[in-house]
Amino acid sequence: MHPTRPTIVLVHDGCSDATTWFGVIAELHRRSLTALAVANPLRGLAHDSDYLASVVAGIDGPVVMVGHSYGGAVITEAGAAPNVVSLVYVAAYLPDVGESYHALASRFAPSPFLSQLRRSAFTTNDSDQAMELTVPRESFRPLVAADLDLEVAQILAALQRPVAERVLTDAPTAAAWRTKPSWALVTGADQALPPSIQRFTAQRAGATILEVPDASHAVAVSRPTTVAELIHDAAKVPYGR
Repeated sequence: MHPTRPTIVLVHDGCSDATTWFGVIAELHRRSLTALAVANPLRGLAHDSDYLASVVAGIDGPVVMVGHSYGGAVITEAGAAPNVVSLVYVAAYLPDVGESYHALASRFAPSPFLSQLRRSAFTTNDSDQAMELTVPRESFRPLVAADLDLEVAQILAALQRPVAERVLTDAPTAAAWRTKPSWALVTGADQALPPSIQRFTAQRAGATILEVPDASHAVAVSRPTTVAELIHDAAKVPYGR
C-alpha cells in the first residue's frame, strides 16, 4: 500500500452508532482504503471533537475525516488537526465558528424532526441533570430511513444511541472547512436534516457537492457505494492519484 495513502475516519450521527458505516467500510476496503469508524461519544460538541482529535492524533499519516449529520459539526471542529487533509460531509451540516445547529436552522423552514424526538434525563459526571434525545422507534423509518425496508429500519432504531440535547446549541470554535478541501453529499429526501440546510452550508464552504435526490438520512446504509465513491474522490485529490 502506498505509504501516503490516507486513513478514512468515519464519525456517526447522534441517535446512531458506528455500525451504520458497515457497508461503506466494505466498499472502502474494496478500494484499498483503510477505514476507522469512531464511536462518537455524543455528549457535547467540545467533548466529542476533543475525543475525535485524540483518536486522529494517534494515526500515523494523513487522514480524511467523514461526518454524518451531527458528525459534520464534530469534524468541523476536530478537522483542524494538522494530519487531516480533507473533509467529507454525508447528509450533514457545516457550521461556522460560533454557529450552533439551532442558530443555523432558525434561518430555514422548521423541520418536524426535532419536535418528534423523545427527551429523557441523565446525570452528568458532575452530578448535574441534563437531557438526551432519541428517535421513537415508530417514527424512525419515516424520519430517518424511508428508503430502507422496515426490518432494517427497525434494527437501526434498536441500535441507536442517545445524544445529549446540548449538541443542538453547542457551537464550534474552529471551522476546518475554511482551510481544508471539502466534499458534501446532500440527501434530497431527508426528513431528519433538511436538504436546504445541507446545501446552503456546503455551498457556503465551497465544497464539492453530490446531490442524491431520493436518498434518506440513512444514506450510508441505503447507498454505501455512492458514499464510498465520494470518500474515495476526497482521498485521491490531495495526492494526485
